Amino acid sequence: MRKLPFQLLIASTLLAGCVVLRIADPEPVARLRLSVFDSYLRALPRQIDPSFPVRIIAIDEAALAREGQWPWPRTKLADLVSRLSAAGARTISFDILFAEPDRLSPSELLRALGDQEGIRQIISELAKLPSNDERLARSVAAAPVILGVAGDANGPHNINASRTSLSFAGDDPHVAVPEFAGGIGNLPVLTAAASGIGAVNWLPSQDQVVRRVPLLVSIAGNIYPSLALETLRVGAGQSTIFVKSSGGSGVAAFGQRNGIESLRVGKTILPSDARGELWLKFSPADTRRTISASKILDGTFSAADINARHVFIGATAAGLLDLRATPLDRSVSGVEIHAQALEQMLSGDHLIRPAYATGAEIAFLIAAGALVAWLISRSGALLAAVFGGLGIAGVLMLSWMAYSQAGLLLDPVFPALSVSLVYLALSLPTYVKSELERARIRTAFGHYVSPSLVEELANTHENLKLGGEMREVTLMFADVRGFSKISEGLGAEQLIRFVNRLFTPLTDTILNHRGTIDKFMGDAVMAFWNAPVPDADHAKNACRAALAMLDDLRRLNETLADEAYQGGERILPVRIGIGLNTGTCVVGNVGSPQRFDYSVLGDVVNAAARFEDETKAFGASIIIGGQTAAVVGDFATLELGLVQPRGKDRPERIFALLGDEVVARSNKFTTLRSVHFELMASHTAGNRNTTLAALAACRSAATPETLAIYERFATRNGYDTGA
Repeated sequence: MRKLPFQLLIASTLLAGCVVLRIADPEPVARLRLSVFDSYLRALPRQIDPSFPVRIIAIDEAALAREGQWPWPRTKLADLVSRLSAAGARTISFDILFAEPDRLSPSELLRALGDQEGIRQIISELAKLPSNDERLARSVAAAPVILGVAGDANGPHNINASRTSLSFAGDDPHVAVPEFAGGIGNLPVLTAAASGIGAVNWLPSQDQVVRRVPLLVSIAGNIYPSLALETLRVGAGQSTIFVKSSGGSGVAAFGQRNGIESLRVGKTILPSDARGELWLKFSPADTRRTISASKILDGTFSAADINARHVFIGATAAGLLDLRATPLDRSVSGVEIHAQALEQMLSGDHLIRPAYATGAEIAFLIAAGALVAWLISRSGALLAAVFGGLGIAGVLMLSWMAYSQAGLLLDPVFPALSVSLVYLALSLPTYVKSELERARIRTAFGHYVSPSLVEELANTHENLKLGGEMREVTLMFADVRGFSKISEGLGAEQLIRFVNRLFTPLTDTILNHRGTIDKFMGDAVMAFWNAPVPDADHAKNACRAALAMLDDLRRLNETLADEAYQGGERILPVRIGIGLNTGTCVVGNVGSPQRFDYSVLGDVVNAAARFEDETKAFGASIIIGGQTAAVVGDFATLELGLVQPRGKDRPERIFALLGDEVVARSNKFTTLRSVHFELMASHTAGNRNTTLAALAACRSAATPETLAIYERFATRNGYDTGA
């Protein structure tokens, strides 16, 4: 059992570090996870649909050899579109941008060759004919054509808005999807003729491998569907894409919002990750999916290969540099990725990284790591290795089954490595008794005392009695005045934020003056000095802490007032009352074996609470008991009178604490103390006239902070001006 605390400390630290590392998800961790998913995909890729519902019209080497170098005249592309449309293509999608006019149009040639008089006359006649772009636009308008648009941070910001209607349940998808400040679109004449506009962007991982495609992209403030998604919409004859996001129909994972969950086009539902990206389940490359554009143009293709199919037109020739890497292939054309994305949408065979995946992996990591740590401490390393190995094997099998049966992507490797690390760390080291004792003390007192005191406890733990002992301590109770009124206009979160903002500096001040925090009670805090570490100056340290707390409160009020002024609001200043008392108490762990606190018990506690309550009646911010006042006789204190603490047979003399030794030696306080002594003496003697004169002198000598003491004295004892 002596080894148990240190082993738990190691296990907790390692598990916490692994959890933090997983949440931070640096590149090595992410790449490790992605490599597992890649291996799954290579082992079991998506099966090819033998009907090939999607075809690629490739601008390949054969097409370039027959039709000439790229780019081709737009008239040739217009012919290509017309032939595909006549063959019955369901949709025709271009993975090509037409951002500039065709340089082979007569008007463009006229502009380029205008200084050659003979040619100029010929071309000027030709320029009266429709431009190549207009001819392509007519073909596009007569067919279900989808054009591309590309997000580009350096592109123009005034590209045409998306023509697709989006309907979303939950949060606005703008906040989740990939965003580009600008973009590159098509000529207006072509955009106006198209049936749809889709984004051609691809967002690879840091290793430049394409594993996901964004289903939605924000370009210059407008959301565009991907080229594949827009093709699906046009082919299905739908006008709207429905998006389900966080906040819609209870979409959340482990209590946290997780961005976009899914998209729907007609009856087709597409799962996505939080950013609206579709995990691609690639199928092997197949030449039957591709038809050379040269065959379409020369009429040697079979119309049956095109009829009722979705067609993508794009470059596949290596010289056109539109090549990408995927988990299955080191080099595929970009248009192939769009085609495979649409095939996946049509087949419904998806990969899903569920919103709960990260939470489930972390939960397994913690549970398995804790089990291994517990088994090592109770039964030794061998049994822990057996159960740990079985757990790792089980999670590996579960991850594979989740992928193969349901297309779920769950990472087994990082949790398994984390559990292995815990096992190795706990099974190897030997422990030193003094280090164990220090860990135990830090655990016991880390929430109660300052780090410096915790370290002192760890180094001098032989003087510590955790079970309970009689010890002279100084108690403090501090309570916020008028808290109910302050909290009336605050919501729950604002109230918690306000309380934390108030008690953070007060707590730091107590700890910095060697105090121990006992507990927080709503708007009050209880602390004590001289335990667990002995403190010969506990009464003075407690008084200094109380005075410093008033300074903290003064600074906080100034800050709150500035904030309220800037916001055009009115705020009530925050005030506290503090009671201090010194005496002998029982100090130790109080509670049950399952739940206990390090605390104090005794009449001193009740008296300190009563003194704090009396600050309202006596008008002093800090009231201390007679025993505390006797110890801090060189501080600035004023006697207030007698009070009867609950459970005490005799009344206690109380004093107002106004300052430390420096204040006590000041001329201002010396004058006030002199007239205050006369006030208390004449009041005790029952001489009303002398008391009234002394009261007037005290009011004259009082500071704004101490004036309330004499106002309350007058009210409490019937010495009001009008009395």
